[in-house]
Amino acid sequence: MTQNYEPLINELSHLDIDTNPVSVRSKSRDFFWYSPVLKSHLDHITAAFAISPRSEAEVIEILTACYKHDVPVTTRGAGTGNYGQAMPLAGGCVMHMRHMAEVKDIKPGRVSVQPGCLLKDLDAACRAHSGQEIRMFSSTWATASIGGFIAGGSGGVGSCTWGQLRDFGNIIRLRVVTMEEKPRVLEFTGDELPRVSHAYGTNGIITEIEMPLAPAYDWVGLFVAFDEFLDSARFAADVANEDGILIKLATPFEAPIAYDYFPRVKPHINREDNLVALMVAPHSIDGFMTFCKTYEAKGGVRIIYRSDNNDWSRDPGPLFEYGWNHTTLRALRVDPSVTYLQVRYGYPHHLELVAKIRETFSPEVLQHLEVIRENGKVMFAGLPIVKYSTEERLDEIVRLHEEMGCMIFNPHRYTLEEGGRQHVDERQLNFKREADPKGLLNPGKMIAWDDPDWDYQRKYAYPGVMAAE
Repeated sequence: MTQNYEPLINELSHLDIDTNPVSVRSKSRDFFWYSPVLKSHLDHITAAFAISPRSEAEVIEILTACYKHDVPVTTRGAGTGNYGQAMPLAGGCVMHMRHMAEVKDIKPGRVSVQPGCLLKDLDAACRAHSGQEIRMFSSTWATASIGGFIAGGSGGVGSCTWGQLRDFGNIIRLRVVTMEEKPRVLEFTGDELPRVSHAYGTNGIITEIEMPLAPAYDWVGLFVAFDEFLDSARFAADVANEDGILIKLATPFEAPIAYDYFPRVKPHINREDNLVALMVAPHSIDGFMTFCKTYEAKGGVRIIYRSDNNDWSRDPGPLFEYGWNHTTLRALRVDPSVTYLQVRYGYPHHLELVAKIRETFSPEVLQHLEVIRENGKVMFAGLPIVKYSTEERLDEIVRLHEEMGCMIFNPHRYTLEEGGRQHVDERQLNFKREADPKGLLNPGKMIAWDDPDWDYQRKYAYPGVMAAE
């Protein structure tokens, strides 16, 4: 049954509202197409209209009106999320936060900012103000918003030193608007933050974020090469365990990922080279070079690129744009048939698990690792490149990873639970009951709300997809 949006659109017509089907469709999409599974299931999804608030007061006005008219609201930032977090499965309204991009206050060690601010603009403002930078960010730093990173991300560049977004201290404060008859404005700190961080906007709209900062550096980017992949993985972990060497990235790539998918790197390596991309603080370069000498007895470390000293004719660009989800993006540009997974290789068995997975699946699954910290321990996140054949084979690969002791955060699912730790987050569910009693915020993304008895033995399909259209 087609819903009549005209009364609501008229009520909000004094705001920045978009009803053009072409632009609304564009604003209804994120990078879900990274996944061939999601692309086949979500490609038709579009909202009825999009609206871009300019203030928290307008957010409240929009939510009040949509609540009254029973219209679902899906909030989005820059749309760089890549597992359908911002896809409006039930149609309705997309609330685009692009106008709410003000950096409100910068102090030593912290910044307050509106959610629509791009990560690169936030960093630029903090550098200009007091020589500071955000501690971690996604590889889509140039195009992603801070609100999207908090609502949809889990970590990224910087996680080798600072851990994950959910770790204590990595978010200081969130200001949130509820979707009720009379929306409330709440401020969360401390153990309240997990209610709405990494919740895809399913239970509240973030209107202000306070994040920690660190001193800004002109990070030195390096590519180092190894003959054996496990040597490259061990090296990356060992560097991260050197307490006196400050790094922001340590990313091993199994051959031939770099040769096949990094055109500006290819002329400088062989197809058999396994690379590690690193970002090292300038004051730690001497320590890093001294550390590299300890590897001479193990075959040595071949440094093929330093951003501060090289003879490359073509600048490869920021090295973080080779890691995290950008690795998959670069691979897709060369071969659109590949896809990826998100794996956690837990301490203390991370190297052992990587070796076991590689022995089982390479070259169908090529290893791309990211060094991260969890509970103070160095371990690996994996975003391997997968040669996609069928959805059934992809599901089998996921199952075999789990049977071998790896944790999978499935990027081919659009729900919080399936894309996360495969269980209900009671904190987020309970807050949704309180803050979104009609279930109008980003419908279809929280299984625990839609189907509390779901057993996770099969893929969840939201029954209300485009029900409002």
